[in-house]
Amino acid sequence: MKRRDFLKTGAVASAAAATTGAAITSAPAIAQSKTELTIVSSWPRDFPGLGLSAQRLAARITELSEGKIETQYFASGERVGGFDVFDEVAAGNSQAYISADYYWKGKHPGFAYFTAVPFGMTTQEWNAWIKFKGGQELWDELSGEFGIKSIACGATGAQMGGWFNKEIETADDLKGLKMRIPGLGGDVMAKLGASPVSLPGSQIYENLVSGAIEATEWVGPYNDYFMKFYEAAKFYYSPGMHEPGGGLAFGMNAEWWSKRSDWEKAIITAACLEEHAAQPEEALANNGEYLARMVDEHGVELRSFNDEIYDSFGEAAAEVFEETREHSELAAKINDHYQEALREMGAYLKLAEIGFSNQRNRVLDI
Repeated sequence: MKRRDFLKTGAVASAAAATTGAAITSAPAIAQSKTELTIVSSWPRDFPGLGLSAQRLAARITELSEGKIETQYFASGERVGGFDVFDEVAAGNSQAYISADYYWKGKHPGFAYFTAVPFGMTTQEWNAWIKFKGGQELWDELSGEFGIKSIACGATGAQMGGWFNKEIETADDLKGLKMRIPGLGGDVMAKLGASPVSLPGSQIYENLVSGAIEATEWVGPYNDYFMKFYEAAKFYYSPGMHEPGGGLAFGMNAEWWSKRSDWEKAIITAACLEEHAAQPEEALANNGEYLARMVDEHGVELRSFNDEIYDSFGEAAAEVFEETREHSELAAKINDHYQEALREMGAYLKLAEIGFSNQRNRVLDI
């Protein structure tokens, strides 16, 4: 067996064992005809980072299935708008979307926990919660109410705090500020007097340049560099309290998913988890380079939120979480499970990875 074939077979078998617990029927026995999979995305086409990751995933599903699952990919605006992908898939007009589920918090605030929430889990912690501590089961319970089945398919790692056209020295500087920031992070900003705005990625730059918004968050240096936010806002803040990690969703029409064979489910799951690992690694590999380019070539000024501002974020976040719990029994169930897992894992990481990183960086003067 060729090494490539061995790796391909191994990846599929591993995913199937983890997600279905069932034997996998060989491809030739089940796939006499092609399965069509139309994917709609919230990201612009050919956009470094998020966009290329989504396109890579769509192509990988076809590749892993040796063409038996034929994907057709539509970037934001090509079939439906970036914020319309959920309804498109729930209605069965397309079979899957690639997006961030916190965009759907208006449908149910519990969706925020399956992307990222303020002061929440890093990507490493979120992965552990989803895969091994019951997070996926809660995700299935929530998404199932809307006819969706979701699998993690990407992550950004800890995000930057955002771009501002003025310095933010106290929490009072946020009052009246029009900022593009979705999810529960936007609710935190609203508590502090800002005016959060929800915009798809393709519309952020024009609104920032025109002055319709005065600040925005996006992702991190690698993704942000190509958005050219530095042309309208020179102050780049860190760290972001709103998205410390978490993941992106490959959300499928639940009825369509239920009709797939074990082999097809294994192929799709393997491709999603492969890209879920690759995307944050790609961002980490490039963030340092693109941050230096923005500072050296475009005059970006780096700033950090001070402790007083971060304490204000924390107080506001506590109020937001309590209001989220009050939404429904399921919202409270998701929040409480998430917060308990976060504190358990965070306490250990403080001793291990974080403790080591702090000492390493001190010794190496990083």
